[in-house]
Amino acid sequence: MTTSEAVSRSQVPEAFDEVADRYDLMVGLNPGYHAHLRASAQVLVDSLAADPTEPTAAPVTVLDIGCGSGASTQALVQTLDAAGLDYRLIGVDGSAGMLREARAKAWPANVSFAQGRAEELADLPELEDVELDAIFAAYLVRNVQQRDELFTSLLGRLRPGGILVVHEYSVAGNRSATAVWSAVCWGVVVPLGWITSRRTRLYRYLWRSVMDMDSVPALRTRMRDAGFAQVRSCTIGGWQRGIIHTFHGKRPARS
Repeated sequence: MTTSEAVSRSQVPEAFDEVADRYDLMVGLNPGYHAHLRASAQVLVDSLAADPTEPTAAPVTVLDIGCGSGASTQALVQTLDAAGLDYRLIGVDGSAGMLREARAKAWPANVSFAQGRAEELADLPELEDVELDAIFAAYLVRNVQQRDELFTSLLGRLRPGGILVVHEYSVAGNRSATAVWSAVCWGVVVPLGWITSRRTRLYRYLWRSVMDMDSVPALRTRMRDAGFAQVRSCTIGGWQRGIIHTFHGKRPARS
Protein backbone atom coordinates (compact mmCIF):
# COMPACT_ATOMS: atom_id res chain seq x y z
CA MET A 1 0.00 0.00 0.00
CA THR A 2 1.58 3.28 -1.06
CA THR A 3 1.12 6.75 0.38
CA SER A 4 -0.34 7.91 -2.95
CA GLU A 5 -3.44 5.74 -2.62
CA ALA A 6 -6.67 7.52 -1.75
CA VAL A 7 -8.73 6.58 1.29
CA SER A 8 -12.44 5.83 1.00
CA ARG A 9 -14.76 6.19 3.98
CA SER A 10 -14.93 2.40 4.33
CA GLN A 11 -11.12 2.29 4.65
CA VAL A 12 -10.81 4.97 7.35
CA PRO A 13 -10.21 2.53 10.26
CA GLU A 14 -7.40 0.82 8.35
CA ALA A 15 -5.86 4.19 7.44
CA PHE A 16 -5.85 5.12 11.13
CA ASP A 17 -4.15 1.79 11.89
CA GLU A 18 -1.24 2.90 9.71
CA VAL A 19 -0.49 6.01 11.79
CA ALA A 20 -1.81 4.95 15.21
CA ASP A 21 1.58 4.83 16.93
CA ARG A 22 2.34 8.42 15.89
CA TYR A 23 -1.15 9.90 16.00
CA ASP A 24 -0.89 11.35 19.51
CA LEU A 25 2.30 13.10 18.47
CA MET A 26 0.55 14.51 15.43
CA VAL A 27 -2.47 15.92 17.26
CA GLY A 28 -0.21 17.23 20.03
CA LEU A 29 1.26 19.58 17.43
CA ASN A 30 -2.21 21.04 16.78
CA PRO A 31 -2.68 24.13 18.99
CA GLY A 32 -5.88 23.85 20.99
CA TYR A 33 -6.74 20.28 19.96
CA HIS A 34 -7.25 18.96 23.49
CA ALA A 35 -8.78 22.19 24.80
CA HIS A 36 -11.35 22.14 22.00
CA LEU A 37 -12.34 18.57 22.86
CA ARG A 38 -12.74 19.54 26.51
CA ALA A 39 -14.94 22.48 25.52
CA SER A 40 -17.30 20.18 23.63
CA ALA A 41 -17.19 17.61 26.43
CA GLN A 42 -18.18 20.39 28.79
CA VAL A 43 -21.31 21.01 26.73
CA LEU A 44 -22.26 17.36 27.24
CA VAL A 45 -21.51 17.42 30.97
CA ASP A 46 -23.37 20.70 31.54
CA SER A 47 -26.41 19.29 29.77
CA LEU A 48 -26.30 16.11 31.86
CA ALA A 49 -25.88 18.01 35.10
CA ALA A 50 -28.83 20.25 34.26
CA ASP A 51 -31.13 17.36 33.28
CA PRO A 52 -34.12 17.23 35.68
CA THR A 53 -35.14 13.76 34.41
CA GLU A 54 -31.94 12.07 35.66
CA PRO A 55 -30.75 12.45 39.27
CA THR A 56 -27.17 13.70 39.27
CA ALA A 57 -26.34 11.32 42.13
CA ALA A 58 -27.05 8.28 39.94
CA PRO A 59 -24.33 6.87 37.68
CA VAL A 60 -24.62 8.01 34.07
CA THR A 61 -23.51 5.92 31.12
CA VAL A 62 -21.65 7.78 28.37
CA LEU A 63 -20.56 6.45 24.98
CA ASP A 64 -17.51 7.99 23.28
CA ILE A 65 -18.09 6.87 19.71
CA GLY A 66 -15.06 7.20 17.44
CA CYS A 67 -12.79 7.51 20.47
CA GLY A 68 -9.58 6.97 18.50
CA SER A 69 -6.48 6.87 20.67
CA GLY A 70 -8.40 8.24 23.63
CA ALA A 71 -8.07 12.03 23.37
CA SER A 72 -11.84 12.51 23.41
CA THR A 73 -12.15 9.93 26.18
CA GLN A 74 -9.66 11.86 28.29
CA ALA A 75 -11.58 15.08 27.68
CA LEU A 76 -14.74 13.38 28.94
CA VAL A 77 -13.00 11.92 31.99
CA GLN A 78 -11.63 15.33 32.94
CA THR A 79 -14.94 17.13 32.58
CA LEU A 80 -17.06 14.40 34.19
CA ASP A 81 -14.66 14.19 37.14
CA ALA A 82 -14.59 17.96 37.53
CA ALA A 83 -18.40 18.02 37.65
CA GLY A 84 -18.43 15.33 40.33
CA LEU A 85 -20.67 13.02 38.30
CA ASP A 86 -20.67 9.26 38.90
CA TYR A 87 -20.33 7.66 35.49
CA ARG A 88 -19.47 4.72 33.29
CA LEU A 89 -17.65 5.63 30.09
CA ILE A 90 -17.35 3.33 27.05
CA GLY A 91 -15.03 4.23 24.17
CA VAL A 92 -15.72 2.62 20.79
CA ASP A 93 -13.63 2.86 17.62
CA GLY A 94 -13.30 0.93 14.38
CA SER A 95 -9.49 1.04 14.30
CA ALA A 96 -7.68 -1.72 16.17
CA GLY A 97 -4.47 0.30 16.10
CA MET A 98 -6.04 3.39 17.63
CA LEU A 99 -7.75 1.30 20.32
CA ARG A 100 -4.43 -0.32 21.15
CA GLU A 101 -3.00 3.15 21.79
CA ALA A 102 -6.05 4.10 23.87
CA ARG A 103 -5.95 0.98 26.02
CA ALA A 104 -2.22 1.46 26.70
CA LYS A 105 -3.00 4.66 28.64
CA ALA A 106 -3.91 4.79 32.34
CA TRP A 107 -7.67 4.95 32.92
CA PRO A 108 -9.98 4.78 35.94
CA ALA A 109 -11.82 1.51 36.47
CA ASN A 110 -15.10 2.95 35.13
CA VAL A 111 -13.63 3.46 31.62
CA SER A 112 -13.62 0.64 29.07
CA PHE A 113 -13.11 0.24 25.32
CA ALA A 114 -14.59 -1.86 22.52
CA GLN A 115 -13.90 -2.18 18.80
CA GLY A 116 -16.70 -1.54 16.35
CA ARG A 117 -17.90 0.78 13.61
CA ALA A 118 -20.37 3.53 14.39
CA GLU A 119 -22.75 2.08 11.82
CA GLU A 120 -22.78 -1.30 13.59
CA LEU A 121 -23.34 -0.47 17.26
CA ALA A 122 -26.18 -2.99 17.47
CA ASP A 123 -23.61 -5.76 16.94
CA LEU A 124 -21.46 -4.81 19.94
CA PRO A 125 -21.94 -7.15 22.92
CA GLU A 126 -20.48 -4.44 25.18
CA LEU A 127 -23.54 -2.29 24.43
CA GLU A 128 -26.16 -5.03 24.66
CA ASP A 129 -29.03 -3.92 26.91
CA VAL A 130 -27.18 -0.68 27.70
CA GLU A 131 -29.32 2.47 27.72
CA LEU A 132 -27.10 5.48 27.26
CA ASP A 133 -27.45 8.81 29.02
CA ALA A 134 -25.13 10.59 26.60
CA ILE A 135 -23.14 10.06 23.41
CA PHE A 136 -20.05 12.02 22.42
CA ALA A 137 -18.99 11.86 18.76
CA ALA A 138 -15.75 13.71 18.00
CA TYR A 139 -14.47 13.88 14.42
CA LEU A 140 -16.75 10.99 13.44
CA VAL A 141 -19.79 12.11 11.45
CA ARG A 142 -17.93 13.22 8.30
CA ASN A 143 -16.44 9.72 8.07
CA VAL A 144 -19.87 8.07 7.84
CA GLN A 145 -21.56 7.81 4.45
CA GLN A 146 -25.10 7.20 5.73
CA ARG A 147 -25.39 10.11 8.14
CA ASP A 148 -29.17 10.12 8.44
CA GLU A 149 -29.11 6.47 9.44
CA LEU A 150 -26.29 7.18 11.89
CA PHE A 151 -28.25 9.87 13.71
CA THR A 152 -31.36 7.70 13.81
CA SER A 153 -29.30 4.87 15.29
CA LEU A 154 -27.70 7.12 17.90
CA LEU A 155 -31.09 8.51 18.89
CA GLY A 156 -32.31 4.94 19.43
CA ARG A 157 -29.38 4.16 21.73
CA LEU A 158 -30.19 7.05 24.07
CA ARG A 159 -32.65 6.95 26.92
CA PRO A 160 -35.51 9.48 26.67
CA GLY A 161 -33.92 12.80 27.58
CA GLY A 162 -30.46 11.53 26.63
CA ILE A 163 -27.84 13.85 25.15
CA LEU A 164 -25.84 13.77 21.90
CA VAL A 165 -22.86 16.09 21.44
CA VAL A 166 -21.01 16.14 18.12
CA HIS A 167 -17.58 17.76 17.78
CA GLU A 168 -16.90 18.12 14.09
CA TYR A 169 -15.38 20.05 11.20
CA SER A 170 -17.66 21.99 8.86
CA VAL A 171 -16.61 24.71 6.41
CA ALA A 172 -19.27 24.47 3.68
CA GLY A 173 -20.72 27.86 2.83
CA ASN A 174 -17.95 29.74 4.67
CA ARG A 175 -15.35 31.00 2.19
CA SER A 176 -12.95 32.28 4.83
CA ALA A 177 -13.02 29.04 6.83
CA THR A 178 -12.62 26.98 3.65
CA ALA A 179 -9.58 28.98 2.57
CA VAL A 180 -7.94 28.74 6.00
CA TRP A 181 -8.64 25.01 6.21
CA SER A 182 -7.11 24.28 2.80
CA ALA A 183 -4.06 26.43 3.48
CA VAL A 184 -3.38 24.79 6.84
CA CYS A 185 -3.97 21.28 5.54
CA TRP A 186 -1.64 21.50 2.57
CA GLY A 187 0.89 23.81 4.18
CA VAL A 188 1.07 22.21 7.65
CA VAL A 189 -0.99 19.07 8.28
CA VAL A 190 0.03 16.96 5.28
CA PRO A 191 3.75 17.83 5.63
CA LEU A 192 3.64 17.06 9.37
CA GLY A 193 1.92 13.76 8.59
CA TRP A 194 4.89 12.85 6.44
CA ILE A 195 7.40 13.94 9.08
CA THR A 196 5.72 12.06 11.94
CA SER A 197 4.67 8.85 10.18
CA ARG A 198 6.05 8.86 6.62
CA ARG A 199 2.44 8.54 5.48
CA THR A 200 0.07 11.20 4.20
CA ARG A 201 -2.96 9.49 2.73
CA LEU A 202 -5.00 9.80 5.96
CA TYR A 203 -4.26 13.50 6.20
CA ARG A 204 -5.08 14.09 2.56
CA TYR A 205 -8.34 12.26 3.22
CA LEU A 206 -8.85 14.55 6.22
CA TRP A 207 -8.76 17.59 3.94
CA ARG A 208 -11.14 16.06 1.43
CA SER A 209 -13.58 14.76 4.05
CA VAL A 210 -13.91 18.21 5.61
CA MET A 211 -14.44 19.81 2.21
CA ASP A 212 -17.22 17.27 1.55
CA MET A 213 -18.83 17.63 4.99
CA ASP A 214 -22.33 19.05 5.52
CA SER A 215 -22.70 22.73 6.28
CA VAL A 216 -23.54 23.64 9.87
CA PRO A 217 -27.24 24.31 9.08
CA ALA A 218 -27.46 21.06 7.08
CA LEU A 219 -26.07 19.02 9.96
CA ARG A 220 -28.48 20.59 12.43
CA THR A 221 -31.30 19.73 10.02
CA ARG A 222 -30.14 16.10 9.86
CA MET A 223 -30.24 15.92 13.65
CA ARG A 224 -33.74 17.39 13.83
CA ASP A 225 -34.99 15.12 11.04
CA ALA A 226 -33.66 12.11 12.97
CA GLY A 227 -35.79 13.14 15.95
CA PHE A 228 -33.42 15.17 18.12
CA ALA A 229 -34.78 18.17 19.99
CA GLN A 230 -33.03 21.23 21.40
CA VAL A 231 -30.61 21.12 18.47
CA ARG A 232 -28.05 23.91 18.54
CA SER A 233 -24.44 24.53 17.58
CA CYS A 234 -21.54 26.87 18.24
CA THR A 235 -18.06 27.24 16.81
CA ILE A 236 -14.80 27.28 18.72
CA GLY A 237 -12.44 30.24 18.97
CA GLY A 238 -8.95 30.84 17.65
CA TRP A 239 -7.74 30.10 14.15
CA GLN A 240 -10.26 27.26 13.78
CA ARG A 241 -13.24 29.54 14.32
CA GLY A 242 -15.81 28.62 11.69
CA ILE A 243 -13.98 25.32 11.05
CA ILE A 244 -14.71 23.21 14.14
CA HIS A 245 -18.14 23.23 15.76
CA THR A 246 -19.98 21.71 18.70
CA PHE A 247 -23.48 20.37 18.01
CA HIS A 248 -25.96 19.49 20.76
CA GLY A 249 -29.14 17.48 20.52
CA LYS A 250 -31.46 15.74 22.95
CA ARG A 251 -33.75 12.76 22.62
CA PRO A 252 -37.22 14.00 23.59
CA ALA A 253 -38.43 12.80 26.99
CA ARG A 254 -41.49 10.60 27.21
CA SER A 255 -44.73 12.55 27.29
